[in-house]
Amino acid sequence: MVTKIKVGIIGVGEVAQMVHLPILESLSELYEMVAFCDISPKLLAKIGEKYRVKQLYLDYHEMIEQCDLDAVFVLNHMDYHTECTIAALNRNVHVFVEKPMCCTQREVHEIIQARDASSAHVMVGYMRRFAPAYLRALEEVKSLGPIIYARVRDIIGPNQFFTRQSSPVYRFDDIPSSAAQERKERTARLMREAIGEVSDEMYAAYGLLLGLNSHDISAMRELIGMPIGVKAASSWLGGRFKNAIFEYEGFNVTFETGIDQQGRFDAHIEVYGENKSVLIQYDTPYIRQLPTTLHINETSGDNFNQSTARTTYKDAYVYELEYFHEVVTKGMSPKTTPEDYLQDLTIFQMIMDAIQQE
Repeated sequence: MVTKIKVGIIGVGEVAQMVHLPILESLSELYEMVAFCDISPKLLAKIGEKYRVKQLYLDYHEMIEQCDLDAVFVLNHMDYHTECTIAALNRNVHVFVEKPMCCTQREVHEIIQARDASSAHVMVGYMRRFAPAYLRALEEVKSLGPIIYARVRDIIGPNQFFTRQSSPVYRFDDIPSSAAQERKERTARLMREAIGEVSDEMYAAYGLLLGLNSHDISAMRELIGMPIGVKAASSWLGGRFKNAIFEYEGFNVTFETGIDQQGRFDAHIEVYGENKSVLIQYDTPYIRQLPTTLHINETSGDNFNQSTARTTYKDAYVYELEYFHEVVTKGMSPKTTPEDYLQDLTIFQMIMDAIQQE
């Protein structure tokens, strides 16, 4: 028999409504949603009613202490991920925390310390690394021979372009002004701790790395490893666009990212060998079941072969949450651990250092 695990959700905003809650409901043989927590009373009531969850909390400490939970999903703002994660670990409750896990390296070490003192695991939500096309690409890259080049791109339009056409996102204006001010001050404090006293543009550039680009860098790193360093990087348009050149042993990687007003989602990684290239193409996660595709070009003698594999329409988030169920029920350490996330912060710091030297 499959063990159904009881979960509590911290943060029922956009990403929870668009992704996690519908998937958890569809995986009812694996998960039971028993408690929700959010700082918006109206949103909490609305989402609780929609998913028939009666245990509703404005304070995550109360939810973790009062509910019988196997796991929590930390889906609120990144500035609060660390304290929510540690609170759950202190109660030996497993944690699924959306990326970015946190803002600073200090926070990573605090989470690792709390996890090691508990009997629970922490898994960081990097769904792109669970897509079947990506898993196949990991194997295809091994057949390239020496890598001669790679490129990573994530240039997208606003999330609202997709959300307003797919499903409603509930928002209310009842968050206390004191909470909004506290979050603003917390964000500023964590940003200063992470990259020092710099311009607002640099803080915006770092924020984009933490948010959108943590997907790209994490997937790149698993696919081809850690870079030796960053040869050059730049940021413009208030930190909204940036690029970088990563140095690897024997080859370089170009990275480019930005957010504009076009209604498209261009996120891909391509790795080149002498006679073969492998490209993973992602689409927006805000419309369910859009496939991740794998494109392979290969030359053999006089033949130039191109293939496209659409492995499945099954959502990468679904694969990810099925995997997390195994983490909880089988006690296995996930591949997207806090230690794994720490490597991403290391690369982010390399990029920010290179931008400031521009």
